[in-house]
Amino acid sequence: MKKRISLFSSAVMAIQLLLASTWGYAAEFQEIKQSYQNLTVNAKLMMADDKTFANPMVLLTHGTLTHNERSTYQQLQKNLANQGISSLAINLSLGLNDRKGEYDCASPHTHKHTDALKEIDFWLKWLTSKGTTKVTLMGHSRGGNQTAWYAAEQDSDLIKNIVLIAPATGEQQSASDYERKYGKPLAKVLAKAKALIAKNQGDAMLKETDFIYCKKAQVTASAFVDYYESKPQFDTPTLLEKISKPTLVIMGTNDTVVADLPEKIQPLAEADKIQTLMLEDADHFFLDFANEDIASATAEFMSGTD
Repeated sequence: MKKRISLFSSAVMAIQLLLASTWGYAAEFQEIKQSYQNLTVNAKLMMADDKTFANPMVLLTHGTLTHNERSTYQQLQKNLANQGISSLAINLSLGLNDRKGEYDCASPHTHKHTDALKEIDFWLKWLTSKGTTKVTLMGHSRGGNQTAWYAAEQDSDLIKNIVLIAPATGEQQSASDYERKYGKPLAKVLAKAKALIAKNQGDAMLKETDFIYCKKAQVTASAFVDYYESKPQFDTPTLLEKISKPTLVIMGTNDTVVADLPEKIQPLAEADKIQTLMLEDADHFFLDFANEDIASATAEFMSGTD
């Protein structure tokens, strides 16, 4: 099932949300800190008015090297709360203690793409300990891929449905994308990193190495290989073939980051394997009306798949 929504059609809902705010909507962010693998990890909890952990909860995972206080995610948590939905937006540690803000490219990179799956699992267990029994897994961009990867491999009765916002495709990890960004082939760097791992030196630092969004970074051989060795799971549409839970994929017509996503995902939508929503004029970050549209679509999707 495929829908298209113009951002102009959100005007009525925007007025309703403004009125809700004017009438004294009281939801506030609460920072949650926990110990995880000798690190402190943190998340932002927003409970909707009159809701408890026993009500359905959204677990939100952010995109590449960013954080849960970015405008996209703060707006989304507030907009979800105005729809009566509580949420927990996690901050992936990326190997750092009590990490806050954007990841500093000058910091050595020891984190792995697949580390996120373990941290999603950790926070799901935390929600379970609080009495949550129904979770909607939500992820944006790379976080959308990591969310889908987790759902494909670690399905449980706790996960009721999945919402992926512009999830990454395999192109973001490809050799062609690396060469386009950095003007050099990926193969030589990848071979060097693999050679170190073969000698049990996976923790060795590759100096002055272009990595993800960071030029001339320091990155361990193991981290580099984990992000760049070709894997079918990096392609979210491939993962969706294996996911049994109801899934909604949200895209924007002006999104140039995952421009190949709509075409790659179309066969799944036509086969009714997933639901899709295309937001007119929305770019990769889904701010303002687009963000409100995501929240309202999520609320409708959750109620229809409960």
